[in-house]
Amino acid sequence: MLIQISKHMMPKIKFPTAQTILLILAGLVTLLTWVIPAGQFDQLSYDKSNSEFIRIGQEDEMIYKANQETLNSLSIKIPLEKFTNGDIWKPVGIPGTYQKIEAKPQGLLQFIQSPIKGIMAALDIVLLVLIIGGFIGITNFTGAFDAGITWLAKKLKGKEAILIVLVTVLIAIGGTTFGLAEETIAFYPILIPVFLAAKYDAMVAVACIYLGSSIGTMVSTTNPFSTIIASDTAGINWTDGITGRFIMLLLGVIICIIYIIRYAEKVKKDPTKSIIFSQKEEIEKLFKSNLSSGARKFSVQIIFILIIFASCFAIMIFGVSQLDWWFLEMTSVFLVGAIVIGFVYRINESKFVDVFMKGANDLLSVAFIIGLARGITIIMDDGLISDTLLFYASNLTEGMNKGLFINVMMSLFAGLSFFVPSSSGLAVLSMPIMAPLADGVGIGRELIVNAYQYGMGLFAFINPTGLILASLAMVKVGYDKWLKFVMPLVGILLILTMLVLTISVYL
Repeated sequence: MLIQISKHMMPKIKFPTAQTILLILAGLVTLLTWVIPAGQFDQLSYDKSNSEFIRIGQEDEMIYKANQETLNSLSIKIPLEKFTNGDIWKPVGIPGTYQKIEAKPQGLLQFIQSPIKGIMAALDIVLLVLIIGGFIGITNFTGAFDAGITWLAKKLKGKEAILIVLVTVLIAIGGTTFGLAEETIAFYPILIPVFLAAKYDAMVAVACIYLGSSIGTMVSTTNPFSTIIASDTAGINWTDGITGRFIMLLLGVIICIIYIIRYAEKVKKDPTKSIIFSQKEEIEKLFKSNLSSGARKFSVQIIFILIIFASCFAIMIFGVSQLDWWFLEMTSVFLVGAIVIGFVYRINESKFVDVFMKGANDLLSVAFIIGLARGITIIMDDGLISDTLLFYASNLTEGMNKGLFINVMMSLFAGLSFFVPSSSGLAVLSMPIMAPLADGVGIGRELIVNAYQYGMGLFAFINPTGLILASLAMVKVGYDKWLKFVMPLVGILLILTMLVLTISVYL
């Protein structure tokens, strides 16, 4: 007897949460430390206080004179002044020094401890996220957001696509110039209500912010954490190849904007076409707050609060790009901003603390995701497999022709960025090893820098150990929904990147 099972009787398989995805990846990486041989390159660091180089080997350290002859003898083709003036502040790998060492496979205890170690290691960005949550909570409490969003929605009526262009372009400029990435976490709670008021879905807001940052950092021009440090450790001037990067940036931004607008207009005409339509009510309830019941009217007090709010972001961007600020200074700006807004709105002390803590609690899951992702890299570092992957990657390209070589290099950098998601970390680890490979096939080292940027940048669109899962957690959107939205765009950008790189090696 045949039993017909209805689709409605079948249990619905739900895609795992970001936290579960990262824990699964941490488990897989833990297993990899039992399979991949442990190994390390010797590293060279500059001691500014004593004006000397320190070579960090497997078992000991050696002191060298800080001169160009030392660098040449170690096959490190980097000008001495790059170390002495502070352009290179992290230890660099020494070519030809890779050795297999005693394995340190990570076990169950290390797996369990990895999220805690990750949160401790990422405490600076975790605190930034929590303080931003409190800052936004206080601003929300005043009703300033509702007033500002209602005003903006009226002004943009019929011209909402301008919002997509402006947000994407401005964030891309921040990404390409000074590496605007982690800081964009602060923009989601602010901009998502604006996009919802414009009759778009939350995916459009995520796309404008995350894709803008990703395409900007992928094609960095003056970004000190990507282009400049990679060029320095490759032994070339950071302006080498900049014309090609500007062209690639322009093409990439245009493609991203067209892609987002096509999706956004489709959703605006028919909300059921939204990839996250099933979450429409949940997301609107989360972000639209009082818009449906009538927003607060503008007053001098509300306008002043909005000016303070916007000023915090302007000060943060100026500090990061011009004053070498990092997480401590950025976090301090938002803490002070929350307190000033509290005084302006005359929130009493106990209410201020209550609202601030509730706002921080709203972003607690985001902070936890950041710690989980950092924990994966800690497992790899402690398991001593990152250098082994780099060593085999550098050997893989031997004997290839130019066109194949540069595209394989891009793919290798994309893969390595899963294990080393930090742009500056991957640059100082890989460039002294990878950049000399360009000499062997007769191409400029600036093309290796481009391959590094494009490979790492392309993978950043979907890299679960990067920022995407934390960004999606801000909106309560699943990783599977993001992949469905972004993969066609990644395919288009991959084809463009491969064409640009292939043409560049023959010019």
